[in-house]
Amino acid sequence: MNARGVRRVVALAVLALTAATTACGSSGTAGGAGPDGGPAELRLGYFPNITHATALVGVEKGLFARHLGATKLTTSTFNAGPAAIEAVFSGAVDATYIGPNPAVNAWAKSKGKAIKIIAGAASGGVFLVVKPGIDDAEGLRGKKIATPQLGNTQDVALRHWLGEKGLRTDTKGGGDVHIVPQENSQTLQTFATGDVDGAWVPEPFASRLVLEGKGKVLVDERDLWPGRQFVITHLIVRREFADEHPDTVRRLLEGHVAANAAIGADPADAAKTVNTALGRLSGKPLTREVLDRAFGNITFTNDPIASSLTASADHAVKAGLLEPVDLTGIYDLTPLNAILKARGQAEVAGG
Repeated sequence: MNARGVRRVVALAVLALTAATTACGSSGTAGGAGPDGGPAELRLGYFPNITHATALVGVEKGLFARHLGATKLTTSTFNAGPAAIEAVFSGAVDATYIGPNPAVNAWAKSKGKAIKIIAGAASGGVFLVVKPGIDDAEGLRGKKIATPQLGNTQDVALRHWLGEKGLRTDTKGGGDVHIVPQENSQTLQTFATGDVDGAWVPEPFASRLVLEGKGKVLVDERDLWPGRQFVITHLIVRREFADEHPDTVRRLLEGHVAANAAIGADPADAAKTVNTALGRLSGKPLTREVLDRAFGNITFTNDPIASSLTASADHAVKAGLLEPVDLTGIYDLTPLNAILKARGQAEVAGG
């Protein structure tokens, strides 16, 4: 190789090393600190669902970014909990809004080492919507019912409810009622074409199935819980991130509490903000009728409603989707309660 060729190889090697160093330095949690000493980046996950309005409002109104300061907020969206948990396990996200059963699964699989629940977010907003002519559980025998994903919160709730009614299911779509896990957006189409006869889904998909798909509500999940309250969404954090960056987690929670306060202070404005976000994420905003119906079916709260988490875990065990698990220590509500106390609000319990 001549001198010019040697110089070219060396130059390319330097460029490659520089690029690798830059990539490592921009990886958020692993790549150095921001100007204020916190991590350079916090990666937050959530779903394009109205049940995740706390996240949508917090992102759209810049509440998370404001409280995180110099730490950059990067967001990712997921269709259902198991996919979000995969991202947590791989280190692709640092915190995510999620339903109860995937959080329990993550706790069980990691033996309590992967995640902590740090706040509640929403209660309610889940329905079993079916075709007209199906009037009770027995009418579902032999029918196909969709859920967002195998093992997600709605999937577990449906299997438990059917079991309580004496109807068998299995994880391969067999049994007395055939459960078909599929993305919520796909369910809107398969319900319209008759490929599924119903779906146990969160808002806004439940309202869309009723108002656009001409379905009817067979079960309002609120009616199955004490006080009509159950956790549908809460906020979890990757435990390694929380241990390394407790102040950043506190700042994230400041944004979370501010987002729920904004929803409570002006629900109409919050609904509008959420619809703008959903339009951007899905390509089309909701109609006003769907938006109003869906938003009114959900209670946004900082309380994780811990007793319902324990019950959901028991339901998953009975459905054969989870081995018995000790949930002691799954909550870390101390930072949240400090924020609530400073705001003069009631503290919440971890059960």
